[in-house]
Amino acid sequence: MYYVKEDDLYLIPTAEVPITNMYRDVIVKPEDFPIKNVGYTPCFRREAGSYGKDVRGLNRLHQFDKVEIVQVVHPDQSYAVLDTMVDYVKHLLEKLELPFRVARLCGGDLGFTSALTYDMEVYSAAQKRWLEVSSISNFESYQANRLKLRFKQDKKTSLAHTLNGSALALPRIMAALLENNQTDQGVKVPKALQPYTGFEIID
Repeated sequence: MYYVKEDDLYLIPTAEVPITNMYRDVIVKPEDFPIKNVGYTPCFRREAGSYGKDVRGLNRLHQFDKVEIVQVVHPDQSYAVLDTMVDYVKHLLEKLELPFRVARLCGGDLGFTSALTYDMEVYSAAQKRWLEVSSISNFESYQANRLKLRFKQDKKTSLAHTLNGSALALPRIMAALLENNQTDQGVKVPKALQPYTGFEIID
């Protein structure tokens, strides 16, 4: 967490935290599943400013913008939903025409809150290495247990499952777009972005 002493406030590391907490002490109707949320927020990290080449530039920032997708689902569907969320982020990277790979984290690399996590990494042509731009996780009932987020079915109350993913962390995406689209004329803008930019080349 990023604590601001002067204001006695904590700045969020990701929109997952406030979005998930909207469902504190909630009993969901089974017919409302899946519950889908999206948040576009500034995010704050303490680790920026460390020494070394791996944290320079857009790699590590105190503040960056990120789109977060969060779902509350029935336990029987959480792993199918996880696959759907991974496919969604893959589709975004494909539309941006970026070289990427999907890494399924082993148990030793998982955070203690997650049951299964996939990292999406884009290739940095300038740094010649892969950079994480999204992390999609199934927390099963871990968060729901702390939130008392439940659903009632057949007169029985059970814990819901929660999932979240970043789609996408924008500074590294910007860096990857600039690094991987160099041409003799300038930086090529992916076709998916051209309706928004109004041009095809940054010269």
